[in-house]
Amino acid sequence: MILTENLTKRFGEKTAVDELNLDIKEGTFFCFLGPNGAGKTTTIKMLTGLLHPTGGRAVIGGFDIQRQPVEAKRLLGYVPDQPFLYDKLTGREFMRFVAGIYQLPEWAYEANCERLMSMFEIAGVGDQLIEDYSHGMRQKLSFASCFLREPRIVVVDEPWVGLDPKNIRFVKDFLKRKTREEGLTVFMSTHTLSIAEEIADQIGIINQGRLLHLGTVSQIKALQDNPGTLEDVFLTLTQDGGEGGA
Repeated sequence: MILTENLTKRFGEKTAVDELNLDIKEGTFFCFLGPNGAGKTTTIKMLTGLLHPTGGRAVIGGFDIQRQPVEAKRLLGYVPDQPFLYDKLTGREFMRFVAGIYQLPEWAYEANCERLMSMFEIAGVGDQLIEDYSHGMRQKLSFASCFLREPRIVVVDEPWVGLDPKNIRFVKDFLKRKTREEGLTVFMSTHTLSIAEEIADQIGIINQGRLLHLGTVSQIKALQDNPGTLEDVFLTLTQDGGEGGA
């Protein structure tokens, strides 16, 4: 469902992502790990069409994100670390705005809006202006709007920022259930290694723009001679620092 072929992004002389090759199958929960500045967010922006690659390509559900952006984005949901919302809209108005962008039929909007707002515990503030929302409430609205049209692929950048433990558990279980029961493909960037260890089907570790290792949690952990946590292995693999791209 997500394929990258020699995906590369340079900013002047600086290479943020260097010939990244990934092949993530349908129904996979993929966690993308790396230190700050390793190239995770730059990769995500290329996958979602927000940045043009310098070289290579990204394919979403069989569609090249640069050459067939409309077809690719019909399949794609995106939850950024800093939600892009409109402060002068209410939560419900924003949900309707998103439904309009994707030309969601009225029946589908009616069927999903209140269910999702209740599920993410923001129905009670649905008529308040977004400017009055906390960061956690904004993040939950971003998730609810993402799933309003039931995407087949979801790209998530640091989803836990601003969420309390209860909502972290809910989002984690919600995404995992979607992958297992409905074949949703999740591409998640996160610094929370304990959660990645718990939920990931596959892990990619990037540092200084280059993919270091790719595999299951057990395969990544086996890279270390002495048994340890994913965090132990990650710190060993990236100990040279991460001064590459964002």
